[in-house]
Amino acid sequence: MENEALKKVRSFLESKGYDGTIHHTDDTIFTVEDASRAVGAPPEEILKSLIFMVSGDPVLILMSGDNRVDPKRIASVMGTANSKVKMAQPDYVYSNFGYKVGGVPPVGYRPSLPALVDEELRRFDVVWAAAGTDHDFFPISPELLLEYTEGRMVSLKK
Repeated sequence: MENEALKKVRSFLESKGYDGTIHHTDDTIFTVEDASRAVGAPPEEILKSLIFMVSGDPVLILMSGDNRVDPKRIASVMGTANSKVKMAQPDYVYSNFGYKVGGVPPVGYRPSLPALVDEELRRFDVVWAAAGTDHDFFPISPELLLEYTEGRMVSLKK
């Protein structure tokens, strides 16, 4: 039986006409390294979906598994002081959105979150994203990520 987090992601993808498949693995995709092994793709093709707090509001940050986020770049793009940008706590993400760390997806938020998509994702035709759990994932192009999240493609890499 599907859990609620996976159902939310599946429902969102179906509402958009997504024609790919959500895959399940018995292995965990908790870390980029875990996901790389489970998916069979290099770490850079694993999508990191992170929620940062920017002046107290959540912002979805999407980037390649081999990169690190530069909070100063988020601050610059969002027009706020760097001290007002920090990664959301895992309990905040779970209690507000229903996703646990290791399974945070790029889609399936109600209401939708502002999204920043790192421009380095353009290197790939497809990246592999968590589907709401640390055992479910799906392939998606960076172009669809932009469309589905209504995000902005910007430089976020440290």
